[in-house]
Parts: sequence; structure tokens; C-alpha cells
Amino acid sequence: MYSVRNCLPIGMVYVMTNSANKNEIAAFHRVQNGALSPMGFYDTYGLGSGPNKVSPATPDHADPLTSQGSLVLSRDRHFLFAVNAGSHSISSFMVTAGGELILVEVVPSGGLQPNSLTVYEDLLYVSNVGSKENGYQSNITGFRIGNRGQLARIPGSTRKLSTINAQPSCVLFSPNGYQLVVSELTTNRLSVFHVKNDGTLSGPQLNNSNGTNPFGSCFLSSGLLLVAEASGAMSSYAVIPDGELRVISGSVSDRQMLTCWVSPTRDGRYAYTSNTASGTVTTYRINMNGTLNAIGSIRSTAGGMAMGEPIDNGVSWDGLNFYVLNGSQGSISVFYIGENGQLMLLQVADHMGLPTFGTQGLAVI
Repeated sequence: MYSVRNCLPIGMVYVMTNSANKNEIAAFHRVQNGALSPMGFYDTYGLGSGPNKVSPATPDHADPLTSQGSLVLSRDRHFLFAVNAGSHSISSFMVTAGGELILVEVVPSGGLQPNSLTVYEDLLYVSNVGSKENGYQSNITGFRIGNRGQLARIPGSTRKLSTINAQPSCVLFSPNGYQLVVSELTTNRLSVFHVKNDGTLSGPQLNNSNGTNPFGSCFLSSGLLLVAEASGAMSSYAVIPDGELRVISGSVSDRQMLTCWVSPTRDGRYAYTSNTASGTVTTYRINMNGTLNAIGSIRSTAGGMAMGEPIDNGVSWDGLNFYVLNGSQGSISVFYIGENGQLMLLQVADHMGLPTFGTQGLAVI
């Protein structure tokens, strides 16, 4: 394990407490070796879900929001956006040069229990969790981002998902911003919307997921779409302009349980998945033709420590480090990324003031 002493900050990691009585953003300095040191907490002026699930799709505690992307940065890293699932709102922050957060505003999310966000230039979309129990249909809603991070809801942007209880697990813009993909965990569908010039959407084109329980997803700069499947696998897709998805590599198993979050390396050669029920992280190799190979899994915590139940994850902007939030510990594991995508555990940052259960979201600069 590396020390954080005598190291200068080179970036930031942000995590959302998701606490039911006061949602906050915990900020950490990334120092030169990638390790973390605590910086402070920032109130979202909203409420999280706590350890209580927003949907019957998954158990309480380790993963209450059942989503990837509950905390996201703008592409220029000037703004940070967070969901407040307990108060049905979105908080917008300005990120200072030193990594401090300045609250810009809090706006209604356009539905109930927001759980995932995606940003492209001045567009932000959020997914809201509906169910028969809350009497509200799952939807996605769009906003324009102002030059100071303020959010203005786009008229006519709200679109329902395929069924009233279609649990959204990730909403994601394509690299060119022309399409928006929603993973529907409970219907085993991937809905692809076309983004119009005014920021509203047409569609969706409904695609059956190659594997069951599509969860977190990410795009490579090439346009290749990766979708983690909670059944213990990952698939890759090409997105056709009309919204149809063409399977390239279908449900490549990692022999782990609850494969739910995925982040690619900056060069697009590898991707890492969090396997919550196995307590591991899997490295996938991404071949030139878009096919996938699972090349190994390692624990998210050090040997001798309790299993971490890894959830949200991310790769640093310099491509040197991989970070994963341990959902049953309120800790963050820090890895160094080697030349061939291999991961070396550097630090398990614990006792940082994060809730043991319920913490969600991770954003890295």
C-alpha cells in the first residue's frame, strides 16, 4: 500500500453519501501516486434514499439506487451533478480549480426517485424510477445546462420507458450526442432514443438485451457500447443510426455474481466491471473488432479484509488509476492500472466518514 504523505494533489474523487436525512458529496484529493486524502463534505440540499432500495429489483443496503451514473461530471469537468432520490431532485455544483464544490441550484428531476444522469455538452438527462407501488411511470427528462451550471428543464423532453415498472439502471449519451441509451433492468431491454436539435427525443427503438438484467453501460470513443449484465457477464454492441443495436460480443461471462458497473480505460483497450456479490473486479480486454475477453478477476479489498461488495467505479482522467466504491464498507479502493490493463491495489481508503451502507455514485478527475 502506498502512503499519501508528502504527495501533491493531482485530481479529485467525489462520492455521494446518499443519506436519507441529508445527502452530501464527499470530496477527496487524488495525490501523485493515486491514493486519496479527505478534503470535505458538501451539502446537496436534497435527500438521498439511505440504504433503502428505490425499486424491488435489488436488495437494500449495498446498492439502493440500482444504477450507474448517479453522480456525474460535465465533460469539461467544470460542473458536477448529483441525484437526490429521496427528494426527487438534481443538485448542480460548480467545480473550482482546487476541487472545491459550489452549489449552483437544486431542481425537480421531472419524476420520482432519480437514479442516473448523463451529460453531453449543454444537455443533461436523468432517469426517474417509477413503479406500481408509487403510481408513477419510469421516465427520462432533459435539461439545458447554463454557462454557470444552472439547469433549465426542456419542454416536451420527458419520455416514458417501455412499461410502468421498467427499472432504469443507466442513461447514457453516445459519443457524438446523437443517441441516448437507457438500460432497463427489469424488462431486459436497451431503449435507444434519437436526440433532436432542440434537445428533445424521438423513439425509442426497443432492443432486447443479449443477456438478462442489463445494468451499467459505457461508450468507447469509437462508438462501441459496453453493457454489464447483472447475471454475470458483459456484452458489446454497435449502434446503428436508426437505434438498432447489433451484438458484437454477446454475454461474455466473468464467472462472477452481480456484474453491474463498467468503466473503460482511456485508451479503450480494457474495461473493468464491479461484481457486487462476489466482492471482485473483472478486467475485460476489448479487441480491435469490438469483441470481449474476460481475462481475470481480483478482490476489491485486500486479503484478510472483509468483502467490499464493490459498486460504482471509475478511471481517472490521466488513465493511471481505477477507483471503486465498496458498498458494504463505505470505503474506496484505489488501483494502479498497468500497461496491460492489470490492476494493482494501492489503498483501501476507509474511515473517511462515509456511511457503511447506502453510499452511491463515484466521479473522478
